[in-house]
Amino acid sequence: MIEHPLEWNHDQILVGIDEAGRGPMAGPLVVSGVVFPYGYENKELDDSKKLTEKKRETLFSLIKKDALWYDICFVDEPTIDRKNIYKACQDAMIEIAMAAPVSIVLTDAMKLPGVDKNVYSIIKGDHKSISIAAASILSKVSRDHYMQHLDALYPQYGFAKHKGYPTKAHKAALERYGVLPCHRKSYGPVKEALEIKLF
Repeated sequence: MIEHPLEWNHDQILVGIDEAGRGPMAGPLVVSGVVFPYGYENKELDDSKKLTEKKRETLFSLIKKDALWYDICFVDEPTIDRKNIYKACQDAMIEIAMAAPVSIVLTDAMKLPGVDKNVYSIIKGDHKSISIAAASILSKVSRDHYMQHLDALYPQYGFAKHKGYPTKAHKAALERYGVLPCHRKSYGPVKEALEIKLF
C-alpha cells in the first residue's frame, strides 16, 4: 500500500479520514481520522471491508496505540435526517480535518470545501493510503460496537447481524415492531413504515 500516492513534501505527516455507516437505515454514521508517525508501515492495514472481524478488532487496538493522533466522530440519526447523509459525512470530515494537527489531509473520495489545508480526495483511498485504511477500521469497529449495544437494547431487530443495513430481516422487523429512535427517518424503508403507521 502506498501512503503517498500524490506529490508533496514527504517529510510532513498527514491525516487520513474515512467513514462507516452511510448505507444503513439505523444507527449513527461514524467518521474517523488517523495521523501516523512519518514513515509508519503496516502491511496488514487495508480497507476495513476486506478484513475479517477478528483482524479489524486486532488492528483497532494497534492503530490507537501507534497513532500520533486520532479522532472518532459519531454523527447521530437526527443530524443525518436533517442534513442528508452526504452533507453529514462531509461536515464530520471537515471537523476532523480542521482539528488534526497536520497541514495535509487525505480523504476517501470526499471533497472538503472550506478547509484551509492541503486536501487530497483519493478514489479508493482506503486501499491506497494506510492512514485512510486505518481510519476506515476505526470507524467500522466503533460503529459495530455501537450496533452491538443497540442489539442488546432491541434484540428483536437483529442489529448485531445486519448492523442496521436494509436487509430483508431488518425490514421485516421494522414492519413488525415499528420505528425506533435509532432509525433514520429520511431513509426510504423507514419513511414507508412511518407512513403505514399514520394510516
